[in-house]
Amino acid sequence: MKEKEEMVDEPQQEQSNIQQYTPSKLIGKGQVDIKWFNNLYTQTKSTFSEGKEPRQSFFTSTFEFYTGVGQNKRVNLGFIARLRSNVISTQDNDRGALDVFNFSGDNNSRSGLTAFAPSIKFVPFASLSNFSIQSSFFIPLIDNETENGVFLEQKGSVWQNRLFYDYTFPGNKWQLFTELTTELNFGDEEKSFANNSLNINPGVFLSYFPSSKFTVLALAQHSQRIDLGNNFAQDFTAVGGGAKYQLTKALNLEILYTNFVRGSNTGLGQTFNLGLRGIF
Repeated sequence: MKEKEEMVDEPQQEQSNIQQYTPSKLIGKGQVDIKWFNNLYTQTKSTFSEGKEPRQSFFTSTFEFYTGVGQNKRVNLGFIARLRSNVISTQDNDRGALDVFNFSGDNNSRSGLTAFAPSIKFVPFASLSNFSIQSSFFIPLIDNETENGVFLEQKGSVWQNRLFYDYTFPGNKWQLFTELTTELNFGDEEKSFANNSLNINPGVFLSYFPSSKFTVLALAQHSQRIDLGNNFAQDFTAVGGGAKYQLTKALNLEILYTNFVRGSNTGLGQTFNLGLRGIF
């Protein structure tokens, strides 16, 4: 009699969160996804003038919370909260980029909790789990958009929709992530420069994984503000790169840099970004 051969499954390499949970992927029921992302934008050039300008710096700290709903990882519910600290230089008072972290509230700076948004993430097609949509409605928490020439947050409400898609190439070393964000800005143009306009922002990110816990990436993003009646159109293009590292099984760290290489009716600055994400 021929002996029965035992079939032994080959152990599969466990994916880290930075490989598995791109923004396209949703968490399951009972899981929690928390992200704290910090963006420092600083500029000394713009398309409004020639040469160097007094420095302006804008710091945005965003906190996102989501939890899984249902059994099939197709719906996540949560919220987004946004804190900002902005500083401008004048001819008599030169302010450095790191002055945004003073939160001083003097005549050349403003800071505070500026917006809150209920949010939902969902996978519209069960057969395409790497394509998802995040829909959020931002409610401003400020009284005045600009005070003493310092902009803090736009006054109107914003309906934001972000479409995410990622593709992992065979071998799990390369990953392509794409994003298309639309922002419909509500309100009268007298209340905000952005009201009654539509932003369309595509982005492409290419990641390489030397290991499952570490990735380096290159990115290109564009933003196009379409005038819907407020007489203000705007666009810019930014390129950059960064890295992500899986600190623990639950926590990962992200650093990014971008440079605004062109635009119209916009600043031509740089961003420095630091994020921490935990999936529990």
